[in-house]
Amino acid sequence: MNPILSDRINQMEESATLAMAKKARDLKAQGIDIISLSLGEPDFKTPKHIQKAAKDAIDEEKYFAYPPVAGYQDLREAIAKKLREENNISQAKAENIVVSTGAKHSIANVFMCLINEGDEVVIYSPYWVSYAEIIKLAGGVPVLIEGNLENNFKATAKQLEAALTDRTKAVIYSSPCNPTGSVFSQAELEEIAAIVKSRENLFVIADEIYELINFTGKNFSIASLPGMFERTITVNGFSKGYAMTGWRVGYICAPVFIAKACEKMQGQFTSGGTGIAQRAALAAITGDQTPSKEMEKAYLRRRDLVLGLLKDIPGIKTHIPEGAFYFFPDVTAFFGKSADGFKVNNADDLCLYILEKANVSLVTGEAFGAPNCVRLSYAASDEELVEALKRMKSALAKLA
Repeated sequence: MNPILSDRINQMEESATLAMAKKARDLKAQGIDIISLSLGEPDFKTPKHIQKAAKDAIDEEKYFAYPPVAGYQDLREAIAKKLREENNISQAKAENIVVSTGAKHSIANVFMCLINEGDEVVIYSPYWVSYAEIIKLAGGVPVLIEGNLENNFKATAKQLEAALTDRTKAVIYSSPCNPTGSVFSQAELEEIAAIVKSRENLFVIADEIYELINFTGKNFSIASLPGMFERTITVNGFSKGYAMTGWRVGYICAPVFIAKACEKMQGQFTSGGTGIAQRAALAAITGDQTPSKEMEKAYLRRRDLVLGLLKDIPGIKTHIPEGAFYFFPDVTAFFGKSADGFKVNNADDLCLYILEKANVSLVTGEAFGAPNCVRLSYAASDEELVEALKRMKSALAKLA
């Protein structure tokens, strides 16, 4: 800790996924053959028609000025139309939409607008690494309700009800989930909605960024349930389903007063997101969806490939992810074991061991609220996945 820096930055944890990705890049720069399965980033290129829309926008020379803070009107209207037609969120209008610089930015806006000092936010755990730190940055208190391998890492509505206090302001979950790939069913979300509606001024933040990578057939939005539009902030974006991580475009759909608050907050921090990227996003959401569907098929094939390879490694315990592109296996069987003078005490140690001995980068489950697990991204080529799991199996077999 540096006493010159603010308490908020000294107390903030570094993003574990970005930290491991940086470590992997540094080793690659040294000439070491690292296979990185640590970062949640599609290995596909942004579809050509989306690229073309960005090029056309540059050639038109109309999108070089500051965009509207909440996003271009036609993009907001297209997002609202998509939410009405595909997600059954019938009340969605352009006035409910705020476009931001990625879904992470959207989530930060929401918590900065909702949370007062000491307010509690219930997090369905395992959870995406940044939720807790953003909540704490806003002055809030993260309250974890934990799922486990036996129930597909989905905490129950009863756990939610038991966690609520008079300080609870919001509930947040992701579905499909990062890091577990689990998907909440309509019935499970109806149970959550019933509890939320029983409390005054309690809101749900539904992170649906992996919506287009869902192997269950259809993603269900809690905001579509009766009485939930007024209680829900739906978060989504273009990074995962359209392979647009570097374009940085995300959005919320929220009750108007929350949308206006987020627009106000964003106006002081970043203003509107990049104009050219927004034109690309418009082409993504209104154009040919075939590339996204093909990517989803590829992820499903890779999931099945990795599932078979993981089952062939003694000591690894896993469920079957229903979406996103992650496995989140329990690795406690390796705790307390050693090899070549390296002692594995926990998942952090195991990730370092695998990085050093197998040249494969993973992320510790500790960062996601599940210290007995590790996260493995299968957003990589079949060849890389086969080689990575081969290396891991060999390295893990040496632990005794």
